[in-house]
Amino acid sequence: MANIASARKRARQSEKRRQHNAALRSELRSAIRNVRKAIAAGDKKGAGAVFQREAAVIDAIADKNIIHKNAAARNKSRLAARVKAMA
Repeated sequence: MANIASARKRARQSEKRRQHNAALRSELRSAIRNVRKAIAAGDKKGAGAVFQREAAVIDAIADKNIIHKNAAARNKSRLAARVKAMA
């Protein structure tokens, strides 16, 4: 454990930030899961609406540097392709 006050404060800040980032990462995974569930349900219009909503969540998390922007774009692209391929 840190001995200096500033180091203790930095440890507290780091832990708080780690927990916040973990929550955002979990939100990202939930957004992707929601779109996949909508695709599995088979309703193309509904899946498209869910995709639109969750794409904004993915972008917001990428803007906060929780994941790289290219990773967010890749996820959105793959989900969009799956929605578009629905019958």
